[in-house]
Amino acid sequence: MTSSFRVAPGGRLSGSLRVPGDKSISHRSIMLGAIADGTTEVSGFLEGADAISTMNVFRALGVAMEGPTAGRVTVRGVGLDGLRGAAQPLDCGNAGTAMRLLMGLLAGQPFESTLIGDASLSKRPMRRVADPLTAMGARIETRDGCPPVRILPSGGLHGIRYPMPMASAQLKSALLLAGLYASGETVVVEPAPTRDHTERMLGGFGVRVERDGAQASVRGGQRLRATSIDVPADISSAAFFLVGASIAEGSDITLEHVGMNPTRTGIIDILRLMGANIEVLASREVGGEPVADLRVRAAPLRGIEVPRELVPLAIDEFPALFIAAACAEGRTVVSGAEELRVKESDRIAVMADGLQTLGVSATPTPDGMIIDGRGGQPQVFGAGAIESHGDHRISMSFAMAALRAGGALEIRDTANVGTSFPGFTTLAARAGLAIDVGAADPLRARS
Repeated sequence: MTSSFRVAPGGRLSGSLRVPGDKSISHRSIMLGAIADGTTEVSGFLEGADAISTMNVFRALGVAMEGPTAGRVTVRGVGLDGLRGAAQPLDCGNAGTAMRLLMGLLAGQPFESTLIGDASLSKRPMRRVADPLTAMGARIETRDGCPPVRILPSGGLHGIRYPMPMASAQLKSALLLAGLYASGETVVVEPAPTRDHTERMLGGFGVRVERDGAQASVRGGQRLRATSIDVPADISSAAFFLVGASIAEGSDITLEHVGMNPTRTGIIDILRLMGANIEVLASREVGGEPVADLRVRAAPLRGIEVPRELVPLAIDEFPALFIAAACAEGRTVVSGAEELRVKESDRIAVMADGLQTLGVSATPTPDGMIIDGRGGQPQVFGAGAIESHGDHRISMSFAMAALRAGGALEIRDTANVGTSFPGFTTLAARAGLAIDVGAADPLRARS
């Protein structure tokens, strides 16, 4: 059943809050804990549908787990060679990260696996992962490059040196995980920096990952030792509140225990270039990942040409950044972001359509967007209905747009918000957003 948000116009954000745990780290904590020797304890785990899909996949592969309970999960690892083939296809739901990383992890297993997903995930490209894995010796079949993905037993994997054609943390991670099961060394060369959670976490599990400039490498056969993982709050989820507080006059909000991995903080760097008032407080390190509290106060934003080197460091946050750009004074130009076209939706096209519907000049380009901001006006957006195309980040971004709207916004097809940010509506309402969800929305039951 579909659902929608209705958000009344105006308001401001205030108070202190902690958004849910980082989705990328939550996925990886289950994957690496599953193939480690011993029991891994995870706290701060994201109890969203995507991360739960990863848990269910590994349960089907023979890994015992308890939780999640209040963000705590116990993973009883089976070791590097302890996974068992599943009788049924492995359902990744809406989780593209889970499917792509699983392709790497399962490519070297002695059993057959089939990965499936929901309607959205079934349209997402997987050949970019399948092709280099095939070069390592894997046997992978797709449907015209998309799921379902069938992974057959091979005669064994061998390491390769692979210069990635695009900056993709999912591709890099899949190849490094496959490298654990390959003979020799697997070397991945990045065209631009991407999030390095896999490398950091592998190190926490006792695996030696070599970094040399733009390349990361791992030798096969290394065993993982169980550990404890404290998952920081997800900066991708914090992004909506970073933007909301920046654009709504009088806002002053503190986001607690946010992950500050330098491969993820592009959202902060870009907003600051636009003039945002973001203060980093109480910086610290937890489980190998830097965290901090972020205080955000409203500030007049200006349009910029987003530096291309920052684009891969904020790729998931661009739907929210497009809202900030609409509220800025002057033109914002984004390029080098073609990856946005193969996310849960074509985020360039869908965001441009939504912005245009609300009266903003937004011109999509093959690899980005040109937005003429209306920051000089108190009401940037008109009233209207937005089609999110089932994309959770589109839904939450336009919810924040209501803070500068002249009338109510209806955002349609919002059920997938629960895949990454369970309880979003409750937290947003507590912060000051006048948001309402239809009774049929599963978020209401989970909040």
